[in-house]
Parts: sequence; structure tokens; C-alpha cells
Amino acid sequence: MSIYNIKGLAPLALVTLLSACGGSDNDIDNDGVIDTPAPMPVEMSYEVTVTNLTYAQPLSPLAVVLHGDSALWTVGEMASTPLEILAEGGDNSELIAMESILASVSGEAAVGPGASTTLTVTTTDEMATHLSIVSMLVNTNDAFTGLTAMDLSSLTVDNPQTWTLGVYDAGTEANSELAGTIPGPADGGTGYIAERDDVDFVAMHPGVVTMDDGLSTSVLTQAHRFDNPAIKLTITRKQ
Repeated sequence: MSIYNIKGLAPLALVTLLSACGGSDNDIDNDGVIDTPAPMPVEMSYEVTVTNLTYAQPLSPLAVVLHGDSALWTVGEMASTPLEILAEGGDNSELIAMESILASVSGEAAVGPGASTTLTVTTTDEMATHLSIVSMLVNTNDAFTGLTAMDLSSLTVDNPQTWTLGVYDAGTEANSELAGTIPGPADGGTGYIAERDDVDFVAMHPGVVTMDDGLSTSVLTQAHRFDNPAIKLTITRKQ
């Protein structure tokens, strides 16, 4: 074999080597720098089940939201406007639309006494470190129940955690129980009103006063009373 033919093999070998490198997951750009593909985002999914433990207090459609470590409410502090709207009228759309909310899911219907509902919220946002769930007791002026700013780092996959939760008073509408002031089926009255005519801070709810308690102007009966806890909440991380 001639020297010419042996040297002629070098370009062919180089082409073969470069072709083999082409099967790598990394690409070489025009500057000769290897580009490493960005890692795929990790999806996190949480299943939330709520059971209504009251006798005659339907729950408004649930709002389940993921966010940072800021609580959606604090006892002793003023309720935000989105929370006021939910607590007075059962409308969770403004709360879900808050800038701090990173992922959310809403129930499609009220949860009746003794009934349960399950919702799943999913995200790939690493900043979504806490979960809140909130719902109005609709046969009240401004009572709501839920859990706020639960640290998700405590959850492991398929290991459910369960709470029984009480009732809060938004402090934005006086608990008059008057006809026309309660949006639920006991009255069918007005929901959210912008004017605040109560203490204007969130507190644990003292309970409703009914016509059976001697309040003749109340549209509620003893059936609409509630004792804590009002709901059972179970949260399970699915992935």
C-alpha cells in the first residue's frame, strides 16, 4: 500500500469520529462550547379532600391555592378585600386572582352538610412552598373556614395529613342574621357589600344567633348553628 493511500484515510477517520459524537445529548455551538440541556421541571401535585361536618351550613366552592410563605389571613388583622368578598358572598375568584397566588383550583359547586369533595392542584413552580384552602359558610354574614400557609415541605408522597378546622369571622359585616343579609339558602340575601360595619379584623367566630335563641329578627334557626370543628381536611402529596 502506498504512503499516499495510508494518509488518505485520516480525513475519513475524522469524519467518522465527529459523526459518532453527534449522537450525544449535548450540542457544540459555533464557538466550540458544549450546550447542556436545561433540566426538566419537576411537577408537584397535591390532592385536597374536604368534608363538611356541619348540620345545615353549605360551604361555598372551595378555593385551593399554592403560594409563598405569606398567610392569606391572620387572626387580629384586617381581612384583605379578596377574602372579604369570599367571606361575605362565597365568590373565590378575586382571591384566586391575587398576585401572590402561583397555582390554584376552584370547586365547581357548594359542598353540602355531610358531603365531601376532592380537588387536585398541580405546579412546577419551586416558589409554591405553601398551601391554603378557604370556603364560606353561606348561611352566615361573613363566616369562613380553612387553613392558610401550610408548609408543603412536611408532606411526603402518598402520606396524607388530616386536620379538623374551625370557623373564622372576617369581621367585615356585622353578624346581624337579618333577612336580606345572608347569601345562603336560609335567606337568599345579598352577598358582598364594600362597606365594612363590623370590627374589621379576623377573629375566631363566636357562632350565629338564631330566632330559636330569642333573636326575633334573625332568619336563622337552631339548625344553622355550628360547633367547631366545621370541616375535616385531608391533604396528600401525589407527586
